Amino acid sequence: MLPEKPTRRTFLQHAAQTGALASSLLILPKMLRGGSAEPSATEKINLAAIGLGGRGFGLLQGLAHGHNVVALCDVDDRTAAPAYKEWPNARRHRDYRKMLEDQKDIDAVVIAAPDHHHFAMAMRALQCGKHVYCEKPLTHTIAEARALAAAARDARVATQMGNQGNAGAGVRIIQEWLEDGLIGAVREVHAWTCKPEMAQGIGRPTDTPPVPAGLDWDLWLGPAPIRPYHPVYLPFAWRAWWAFGSCALGDMACHVLNTPWRALNLGLPTSVEAYQHKCTDETGPHSSMIYFEFPSRGALPPVRLTWYDGGMMPPRPPELPDGYRMGDNEGCLFIGERGKILCNCYGNDPRLLPLELMKEHGVGRQRIARSPGHGEEWLAAIKGGPKPGSHFEHAAVLTELVQLGNVAIRTSAKVLAGKSNGYPVKLLWDAQNAKVTNIPEANQFLQTEYRPGWV
Repeated sequence: MLPEKPTRRTFLQHAAQTGALASSLLILPKMLRGGSAEPSATEKINLAAIGLGGRGFGLLQGLAHGHNVVALCDVDDRTAAPAYKEWPNARRHRDYRKMLEDQKDIDAVVIAAPDHHHFAMAMRALQCGKHVYCEKPLTHTIAEARALAAAARDARVATQMGNQGNAGAGVRIIQEWLEDGLIGAVREVHAWTCKPEMAQGIGRPTDTPPVPAGLDWDLWLGPAPIRPYHPVYLPFAWRAWWAFGSCALGDMACHVLNTPWRALNLGLPTSVEAYQHKCTDETGPHSSMIYFEFPSRGALPPVRLTWYDGGMMPPRPPELPDGYRMGDNEGCLFIGERGKILCNCYGNDPRLLPLELMKEHGVGRQRIARSPGHGEEWLAAIKGGPKPGSHFEHAAVLTELVQLGNVAIRTSAKVLAGKSNGYPVKLLWDAQNAKVTNIPEANQFLQTEYRPGWV
């Protein structure tokens, strides 16, 4: 970490020592870019937030400590009310496009809107030269993830996706255990969530109730095709609908899969095979199981990662004694040649199995630097520090993995509909060319169409 008040010389020395010189020079804070000899470590950042509901409000409260909230943007006065009360001096906006165009004092943008807005909001903020924090999943589609990663690389600003477990100690402890070979080579991983919490496997409603006062429904739809307002979409259940959200995978997989993906350096899979129950053209399934096949990575062997949602889980490992919880509502299980690792949603509370391994080795010697915190990484990067751990180039690959699962689910439901419910689909993924090679119809789910004015 940087000293509290780095000089230009100590900052450049730190960047060179960490191998981050090239990238760090491109995101120097505005005081240093303007020619000041020494940026203040307490320089306040002017923050704007788009999406002020439950998650957005809580996220901004954590990030805003010690900084200025200068702009608030939401299309629904009801959900935005607590934020308006918390930061009464911030300018209020309905349309983020006009906010970014008109308000010039914004340094950084926090995005906590529904998934279908993420790409357009983040892209426009990058084009305006703003630092960007965006909630998971980074984008709604694979094509958007790749485009946003390229834009972030060219924009040379600080970016971060909101998968908080990436900053936790748990994923680092697991990575150290794996590097030490405590459970041997890993060829099998299981990950699960109890979600979805919202109704899935349903069709579009046919009634058309009036739009509530205070909600701009057209702006809420944004790039999505026009449809009548219905409370079945708001305020949280939009996650279940393909037009707006990414279902259980988009809700939780950026958290749960991040631990094995990072600890095992998985990259992108060569194939994805999905089993689903009651997926429709409108919403995700009641439950799904997905097999991701990853190739060998240097000396690391191939890995099969199995995802479960809707209440399904892998068998309880026999090494786990009665009375011990198997992760929590979400969790992850690594199967090694000589043992196993069990952790919860964010990689927290990791334990070695059998428990004798845990008693013998414990947490072990710390080699991988710990994070100061997920939001703190991003704020420090804005001031010239190292890239955050989940910067957009990193987050886009994880998002692609997650959305590949949804591509397989939707292909199973639509392309092979009628053969049998939950019919398995194995997609062969050409990561270099970003396309499914064996079932061309699946490629229709790699991108979406945007309404005019939202491209």
